[in-house]
Amino acid sequence: MKIATYNVNGVNGRLPVLLRWLNETTPDLVCLQELKAPQEKFPEKAIQDAGYNAIWHGQKSWNGVAILARNAQPEEVRRALPGDPEDMHSRYIEASVNGILIGCLYLPNGNPAPGPKFDYKLEWFKRLTVHSAKLFAVGTPVLLAGDFNVMPTELDVYKPERWVDDALFRPETRAAFKKLVAQGWTDAIRKLYPEEIIYTFWDYFRNAYARNAGLRIDHFLLSPHLSNRLIAAGVDRNVRGWEKTSDHAPVWIELADK
Repeated sequence: MKIATYNVNGVNGRLPVLLRWLNETTPDLVCLQELKAPQEKFPEKAIQDAGYNAIWHGQKSWNGVAILARNAQPEEVRRALPGDPEDMHSRYIEASVNGILIGCLYLPNGNPAPGPKFDYKLEWFKRLTVHSAKLFAVGTPVLLAGDFNVMPTELDVYKPERWVDDALFRPETRAAFKKLVAQGWTDAIRKLYPEEIIYTFWDYFRNAYARNAGLRIDHFLLSPHLSNRLIAAGVDRNVRGWEKTSDHAPVWIELADK
């Protein structure tokens, strides 16, 4: 089973890129972030014509997450992260597909830091950590996938000294990610590639993609059931070089059959 996560940076504006990538790589499950489309504007028919069933949580102009499944129907479990009924951001959706519970997330950016946006990021991280602990405790196959907006270590960022005050790399953010992983989750990319420079995001500015001046901020966290089945992982880096593409590249993992 091949599972991917992809921050599309606007599902309608990048739809040709998304459909081309789906056609070329045919992942079984896909988590999308930054749809930037209200609920009624999600391109459901185009996604269905590509062979995928979908559930999504949209929001006008901002945020938005979706889960796509090929030859399966995602069974929605929830479409908001628990812990703050006043939080209206469309940043989380959870579904069961083929015996796997999937949490697709778009964690807040948090800049400028310090400030209210950074406080919101850390509070959101706390809510995610509380919820993930409950998911982990159930003991079933679970994965958390998406744009976490955090570079966990200096290996995950080009020229880390330039990012020390950024919300994605501040000590509080990295500590929050470390606390989350310490519940027993496996960072899929780092399990297979513990020392390699791997990026998932390249800014549109300063020729970042050509210079490989990137960040690793899109992650898969696997429960033990899935970590034991992990056989491959990677980044479809070439997609970042396509015309009118997202500033993220798709990240994927492959799981062996049970």
